Amino acid sequence: MKPLAGLLFCLCLSAATLAQTPPSTKPNAARRASDRRASDRPNIIYIMADDLGYFDLGSYGNPYNETPHLDSLARHGLRFTQAYSASPVCSPSRAAILTGRHPARYGLTNFIAGNRTDDTSPVNPAPWNPFLPASATTIAEWIRPLGYTTGMVGKWHLGNADSLAPWNQGFDYSRMIGKNGLDYYNYSIFEDSYKKEFKDDGTHYLTDKLTDYAVEFVEKNATKPGVARPFFLYLTYSAPHVFIVPRGDKLKKYFLKYEKFEGKYNPNYGAMMESLDEGVGRLMATLREKGLLENTLVIFTSDNGGVGLPELGPIPTNMEPLRKWKGHVYEGGIRIPAIMFWKGKIAPGQTSEQYFSNVDYFATFSELLKHPLPKEVTDSRSILPNILNPQKLLPDQPAYWHYPHFSNQLGRPAGAMRLGDYKLTESYETGEMKLYNLKDDVSESKDLASAMPKKKQEMAAQFKAWQQAVKANMPVRK
Repeated sequence: MKPLAGLLFCLCLSAATLAQTPPSTKPNAARRASDRRASDRPNIIYIMADDLGYFDLGSYGNPYNETPHLDSLARHGLRFTQAYSASPVCSPSRAAILTGRHPARYGLTNFIAGNRTDDTSPVNPAPWNPFLPASATTIAEWIRPLGYTTGMVGKWHLGNADSLAPWNQGFDYSRMIGKNGLDYYNYSIFEDSYKKEFKDDGTHYLTDKLTDYAVEFVEKNATKPGVARPFFLYLTYSAPHVFIVPRGDKLKKYFLKYEKFEGKYNPNYGAMMESLDEGVGRLMATLREKGLLENTLVIFTSDNGGVGLPELGPIPTNMEPLRKWKGHVYEGGIRIPAIMFWKGKIAPGQTSEQYFSNVDYFATFSELLKHPLPKEVTDSRSILPNILNPQKLLPDQPAYWHYPHFSNQLGRPAGAMRLGDYKLTESYETGEMKLYNLKDDVSESKDLASAMPKKKQEMAAQFKAWQQAVKANMPVRK
């Protein structure tokens, strides 16, 4: 069975016809007070790749892709070995990041436009909501009243209506990928509304264009004498998502070393990774030039696992020894790279084994800025103590995954839960549950359910209770 290629154009956004609602403004005196309060608060830059696999960076053991800037970020900062996305596909993962809530609470459990079915299955995919509600409180809406200028650049993929777009979800500066988001030389960018659109003429490589916007945002908002407003930048690259379209001038070196690695790696993918890495390097150089390294927390990660099967072309990447890839609740679909850098605050050369999900960033920022979370944010846990002291692991807390759909990468409706070293998986088609010890078996090849029935029962009961608590949408029996 092959993936349904037609559903993969998940970056393509249609322009809405609703009028734009301008963001609310605060009285000048109140704004100045917020500026003063924010004077000792850090800038935050959250950089996210699209479908980047766990082992795709040199700092995570990849010998083929050339990612010197990201490797330097890890070498001078903190590298996580057990970071997770809240979902094996993009839209739910992005919702979790921006709201600090599990996407199941919104019924947003698949990527926008994902509606694959399987005639051989006893179930149909669960009903779901293909957008993040405008009523959801985003990090941008929460942080802006603290005196922050907010920017969003790249892939949004949380709804097309004007009321759902980033300029109406708390972002002062929005550069959202529009049409043909999978075509790196034939795309558009909406600039702060659907009324203004940059259209590529085949000369601006998309990854480079997104970096241009990010650099522009930082340069415009770099701290100046007498100005004390920090910024929050949410930079979401579309690379290395398929189509695998690299810049031609970067391909030669990867073809020359292709045979050296016996064809294990994709040259086009490697070249795409290099452009992504250069973009991060340019952004870091801008921070350095503006004297902002000491007051900026930089986070780099992925939205979910990489693609490990042919999808609109040759296989992009490889997650081995992790099991499966994007679209699956196994480790290959949800374990992701995560690097954090903050000069003078995060000690260089650190590695953390703390497991956490990207739903936890909201609470981490809350503790960092000493400002309470919105009352509805109950799924997020701060990992700030571990960031500042990676040897101090936090008490075990459950992490949950809920994907009641058929993915374009041949994933089946399933859920999972991790608690400590143990992970429980459930097939939503058969009800079968399996138990793995990730410390001893990261490839999830040894089912311990029969050998540890009590452990399985305890985790199963906890998982079922969580599903009921979040009102998880479940597949429908035929």
